[in-house]
Amino acid sequence: MRVYVDPDLCSGCGPCVDTCPEVFDLNDDGIAFMKVDEVPEDFFDACRDAADGCPSEAIVIEE
Repeated sequence: MRVYVDPDLCSGCGPCVDTCPEVFDLNDDGIAFMKVDEVPEDFFDACRDAADGCPSEAIVIEE
């Protein structure tokens, strides 16, 4: 699974960090970014939940 955050769409609201802090964090500008290059399988469901819950649809998942 490949996951990335589109910084142009991210509003910095933070639900992704609340949903999956092992994978997502906010940078100094308040924009979400990936903490890992490759998402561990244990966090696939949480990443999907974060993408589904992203109001700006900034999280993209390629399977």
